[in-house]
Amino acid sequence: MEEKKFKIVQSKKTRYILPNILTIAGVCLGISSIKFSLDLNFSMAVIFVTLAAILDALDGRIARLIKGTSEFGKELDSLTDFVSFGIAPAFIIYFWELNKYGKLGWAITLIYSVCCVLRLARFNLTKYKTDESWKQNYFEGVPSPIGALLILSPLILQLTDFNFLLDKKYFVPIFTLIIAILLISKLPTYSFKKIKIKPAMTVFILLGIGISLVTLMFFTFETLLIFSFFYILSIPMACFTYSNNKKSVKVDNSEDDHEDIL
Repeated sequence: MEEKKFKIVQSKKTRYILPNILTIAGVCLGISSIKFSLDLNFSMAVIFVTLAAILDALDGRIARLIKGTSEFGKELDSLTDFVSFGIAPAFIIYFWELNKYGKLGWAITLIYSVCCVLRLARFNLTKYKTDESWKQNYFEGVPSPIGALLILSPLILQLTDFNFLLDKKYFVPIFTLIIAILLISKLPTYSFKKIKIKPAMTVFILLGIGISLVTLMFFTFETLLIFSFFYILSIPMACFTYSNNKKSVKVDNSEDDHEDIL
């Protein structure tokens, strides 16, 4: 008698609906963050964008885990990302600081949002050749959820005890433009999607995730600042490892060509 394969979610309809519910919850969080920024409640606005980013990290992974991926879900996720990470953080920064710069501040707000939608469109069209599977470990440019947290980092800094370090007058508009450029840049950044975890490391990974969640709950803004700082440090490291991988692939291909000639 043939054994039935175990599935985490048996119903096909449920497998498709569950990830999309998380995605829709994410867009609700993004829109709500705009409402909080209009009310000048910037701490809640930042928290809601952070929650949207967490859901964005979960919905795709859950969809792949329960085999519930779909073209509809992919398009819905992109639209949600634009609202939650392209529009919401831009509005938050505008109502917090950039509105003081008049038309220039609004122009910077628009530039960030446009760069975000361009980044998402490019991501949807990205396809890899068979011999380029290693590139799936990297993004081109900074992903939109990280970009959202990065442009909010000056605001997050003000919400901590280290707010005396921030001179908003020139830093905020320049920093926002830099992050906008990083979104559409060709710089390789780590995707963390294809990381293979050894069984022996599982306990330590789970422990690290648990500690991170606890610190995020009790020291929300400080944890977000630390995360942003280390992510920025990871960009040159990603460029270095990407370059090394690219060189090694070229060497392997040249050796294969040489063998074919012989």
